[in-house]
Amino acid sequence: MSIREVEISDESIRLGQFLKLAGLAEDGVRARSLIEDGEVTVNGREELRRGKQLVHGDVVEVLVHGEKARLVSRLG
Repeated sequence: MSIREVEISDESIRLGQFLKLAGLAEDGVRARSLIEDGEVTVNGREELRRGKQLVHGDVVEVLVHGEKARLVSRLG
C-alpha cells in the first residue's frame, strides 16, 4: 500500500484538519465521525482525539478506506 505525502508549511497540524487536507475525510463532520468510530490510526495506534497534534513524519491511516498519508513539514 502506498503512502501519500502531504506537505504543510507549519511545524504541526491537528488530526481533524489533516484528515481534510489530505483528502482522507470530505469535511470536518466526517473527520470527527471517523475518529470517534475508531477508524483512524496515527503511527499504527488508534487515535480518538481530533485535536491530536501531528508532526513531521507522522503517518495517518483511515482503516475503513485503507488509505494512508504521511505528514511532511517544510519546517520539520
